[in-house]
Amino acid sequence: MEKRHGRADRIWVLDRGMVSDENIAFLQERGGRYIVGTPKSMLHEFEKELFEKAWTEVETGVEVRLCPGPQGHETFIVCRSLARRAKERAMHDRFERRIEDDLTRLGGRLERCNKKPNRSPVERQIGRILGRNLRAAGLFDITVREIEREGVKGHLEVTWKKKEAWRDWARLSEGCYVLRTNLTDWKAEDLWKSYIQLTQAESAFRTQKSELHLRPIWHHREDRVQAHILFSFLAYAMWKTLEQWMERSGLGNGPRTVIEEFQRIKSTDVVLPTSTGRNVRIRCITTPDEAQRILLDRLGLQLPARLGEPKWHVGDTECSQ
Repeated sequence: MEKRHGRADRIWVLDRGMVSDENIAFLQERGGRYIVGTPKSMLHEFEKELFEKAWTEVETGVEVRLCPGPQGHETFIVCRSLARRAKERAMHDRFERRIEDDLTRLGGRLERCNKKPNRSPVERQIGRILGRNLRAAGLFDITVREIEREGVKGHLEVTWKKKEAWRDWARLSEGCYVLRTNLTDWKAEDLWKSYIQLTQAESAFRTQKSELHLRPIWHHREDRVQAHILFSFLAYAMWKTLEQWMERSGLGNGPRTVIEEFQRIKSTDVVLPTSTGRNVRIRCITTPDEAQRILLDRLGLQLPARLGEPKWHVGDTECSQ
């Protein structure tokens, strides 16, 4: 980055997937300024702060509070988001149901088994169940024990109980995360807004893959790589332009809705025969419905009655009027 753009007074923003003690030490040794995400486990160090009432609202549904670092040269920002809390709670509940359903089915199979099962495959199945549902795996305390059935020992039974302490912590920490920075003189709102630009950049990639249907593909020539990057950039720039255009028009910031509505506006070729033996082709626009007319009016757009000039056709030959 510095070789290409020089050593500017930039701020490095990293998500928690790229954060390690080595990377932080590297930035600190170079005098770099940073705002980084932290592992989810670090929330335990700020459990007391989660109960506090002194929070700063930086956006609707998002609150933060500053916590000084133990050594004084860093600041930690504890954040909580209502939208993120709802999402994480739904995930916890869904994975909890999956684990319980899978364990119930496993217990039923063991109960119907006529021969003595091997403990190792059963424990591996439990490991796979928990591995597929890691978000709620810590909630379950699972026991595999031998029982006697119809006078025969060696049969297996799976039982479990739920750790309410785990659930209590999950409910408290849902929607919460911790940021870490060496910018100790910034306000909480400014720190959070600077970090959130990272999610906006990530959103750009998701937009390219979903709304714009631009998927990463393998290129074997540099010019094709450059062409793909240019096309992706231009497409995303047009997407953001439409998004800002909608915001100024009071239509929110979801271009997908407008695009889906306008996709239903079609162009139709009308071919008319004439007395001279030639056909004239006119390209017309379908009449917008009520919802489309409202969107067009709010955006200040007016559709033409037709596209281009009429074309004369003689056999397979086309010429302009």
